Amino acid sequence: MATMLSRDTRTFVAGSDLTAAQFKFVSLAADGQVDVTASAGGNAIGILSNNPDVGQAATVTVTGGYMVEAGGTITAGDQIQSSATGTALLAATGDVVLGYAREDAVIGQIMRIEFITGGNLAA
Repeated sequence: MATMLSRDTRTFVAGSDLTAAQFKFVSLAADGQVDVTASAGGNAIGILSNNPDVGQAATVTVTGGYMVEAGGTITAGDQIQSSATGTALLAATGDVVLGYAREDAVIGQIMRIEFITGGNLAA
């Protein structure tokens, strides 16, 4: 079962309709607003904690243990990257690692990860 642990959050403006994006990775756009991360293996500023519409306050978890939607089959301890739809996938060589799985998960499941601010490249 997914649970939250100690974490740090920030508030941004939703740059698009994020009403269906809770527990997905989000990225900071050039205009200072956040949108669902649209680049597989790319960086993310955090994980969306609420479900705002465009222009509303988006609460984003930027560090710590938190929940994210699995985009595939994941095993506890796996390095995690973002998919092109903001879900969590197993990181591959050269992808930005956004965290580590704290439990096993399958596609669509809300799972626990330890989020890494800024990420690093998978080896």
